[in-house]
Amino acid sequence: MTPEQFEKFQHILQHAAQNSPFYQKKFRSAGLEPGDIKTEADIARIPTTDKYDLRQAYPLGIQAVADEDIVRIHSSSGTTGQPVVIPYTESDVETWGLMMARCLKFAGITRCDRVQITPGYGLWTAGIGFQRGTEKLGAMAIPMGPGNTEKQLKMMVDLGATALCATSSYALLLAEEIAKRDMRDAIKLRRAIIGSERWGEKMRQRIQTELGVEIYDIYGLTEIYGPGISISCDAHSGMHYWDDHLYFEIIDPVTGTVLPEGDLGELTITTLTKEGAPLIRYRTHDLTRLLPGPCSCGSPYPRHDIILGRTDDMIKIKAVNIYPGQIEDVLKDVPWASSEYQVVLDRDEKHKDFLLLRFEYKPGANPVTLTQEVRHWFKTKIGIAIETEALPVGALPRSEKKTARVVDKRYH
Repeated sequence: MTPEQFEKFQHILQHAAQNSPFYQKKFRSAGLEPGDIKTEADIARIPTTDKYDLRQAYPLGIQAVADEDIVRIHSSSGTTGQPVVIPYTESDVETWGLMMARCLKFAGITRCDRVQITPGYGLWTAGIGFQRGTEKLGAMAIPMGPGNTEKQLKMMVDLGATALCATSSYALLLAEEIAKRDMRDAIKLRRAIIGSERWGEKMRQRIQTELGVEIYDIYGLTEIYGPGISISCDAHSGMHYWDDHLYFEIIDPVTGTVLPEGDLGELTITTLTKEGAPLIRYRTHDLTRLLPGPCSCGSPYPRHDIILGRTDDMIKIKAVNIYPGQIEDVLKDVPWASSEYQVVLDRDEKHKDFLLLRFEYKPGANPVTLTQEVRHWFKTKIGIAIETEALPVGALPRSEKKTARVVDKRYH
């Protein structure tokens, strides 16, 4: 942490302690005063915050400025529990737009590009975040929003879109439709910025090949700003984050101990310049690591690894903890398996848990042989026996937003 970053950290800590009812209560309970944080090592003394805390602050307990300074409200896209509501000042919106514009530049977008924006608008941050960044950069925004694939493809062709912003699920759906309709020569896409959900290498290769684009991973979450807090570069060696606005730590998800650079753990973020809803040591529940050394692309901004999973996405079955990323790694090494899969957790007639892995296979594959191969590799790599079901490409559900990978029927 540079002296300038630490000065920003102390300032935002003071701002939260003075103006946020949420943090006033939290710091009081911890017996903490902003003046207690005198060095970078002292930061570990500050209690962490997570989305469950923010739900308790609903609707605007996190707010740290006067009502008349709030210009916008966003809310997380989660479907369970009390929503997390985040207020933004004009300065927050401006900062977010600048970070999004940086992301677009890192992805090679210029003022000459036409950017088709397919994520949702409204309380969700994604659509309006991409639009704000596109306009800040000076490129042409095509704010389609989600769904209506027929119209998406028509506008993509008629307006000559050169860049696509989408979830990986919807990018795959569009890629499959373009291939099915033999429209590849009619589209002008050259780059795609993909985010919002974890996805594997096979899915990436399918989208790149079928759309003919170079893909850039973008990361973000509503509680911080929205999409745009980090992105991959042309080197595709991790994701650059904006350390003039954000302070990243990696902690042990169980003990909360700060981990050294290079160790895998839970990403925790402090917003250094956010006014409306500052967050101090916010636990994202996303698993990654900070990457050491400079990037070959030459950017001075530090990097973290791609998001490898979520602490709350862990599947526990037969006393084994499994993350979706491990399943993707199994399928990656099975040549005839395609990218799409679904995990079904259920109980048999003897009330014993079992895992059914439903996956798609490429044309020409032998599904019987393939199911045996997937079972073998799953047992070898993850350590438990499973059931498998091989399905032709397109048989599993497709989504215009995020694909539900895990269906748990054990408690129904």
